[in-house]
Amino acid sequence: MTRIGRACGHTSIVGCFYFVFVVLLLAGAALAQQDSASSASAQPGIQDNSFLIEEAYNQNFGVVQHISSFTRFWNSKDWAYIFTQEWPVPGDARHQLSYTVPFFHAGAFQDSGAGIGDVFLHYRYQLVGDGNAKLAFAPRLSLILPTGSVADGRGAGGLGVQTSLPVSLVLSKNLVSHWNAGVTVVPHAQDASRDRASATGYNLGQSFIWLTNPRFNVMLETVFANSQFVVAPAKTEWSRSLFLSPGIRWAYNFKNGLQIVPGIGVPIGVGPSSGEKGVFLYLSFEHPFRKLPGK
Repeated sequence: MTRIGRACGHTSIVGCFYFVFVVLLLAGAALAQQDSASSASAQPGIQDNSFLIEEAYNQNFGVVQHISSFTRFWNSKDWAYIFTQEWPVPGDARHQLSYTVPFFHAGAFQDSGAGIGDVFLHYRYQLVGDGNAKLAFAPRLSLILPTGSVADGRGAGGLGVQTSLPVSLVLSKNLVSHWNAGVTVVPHAQDASRDRASATGYNLGQSFIWLTNPRFNVMLETVFANSQFVVAPAKTEWSRSLFLSPGIRWAYNFKNGLQIVPGIGVPIGVGPSSGEKGVFLYLSFEHPFRKLPGK
């Protein structure tokens, strides 16, 4: 058995992930020191790869990003795999189109298995700044398609819309902060009994990103959500959640323009989510899809 395996064998699964997180953090710190000694500042940095918080940076012209994430919570038994693909609109990178396809298992529906959730179609406009600016603002509007099963706890049961107002602010050479506020509205949401009501929710988020190195970052994200769910005809109740999530991310850059960014986070429930713990795994592939002018 490996050293990590022996360590995990004497603690809980969640404790195991915390142990692995610390190992990766120490390994990343070593990577940061090595890169500092080899002029890593000339390498492409990690800028649009946050986990739970949306950054206000659209994709660069001619570059597409494929994002996968997996979240597992231990108390609720919920897990989710989410795939997102982001494309700049040809000719004007201020406009960005993307979509999100989630796969869920709801722990409260033990016999339901896993399946597709509600699909999101996104449009985002770079209203202020960009990836090179101190301040960036890129409002987003999303259409929610009712593709998830309400009976299995994987969907809202109706067509909906969501707005998000992400702001990114460079605080110093090595510290960046991101702020989110959003609203979700599903006018004809359903519950498992097919009762319908209008459901609304809002979310707030904030993060600090410590740029220890262009290729290695330490993160602290905070996310709060307050959402209505249908409990009877024309009746809803509110459900709140609050999580702090420390995390790390690092990058591998290739000569052909491909950048691969893995990452890991450990969401910790506080307040209304106190006692909940989980693990968040992240993987991004970002690469040019067309030849840039002058190249």
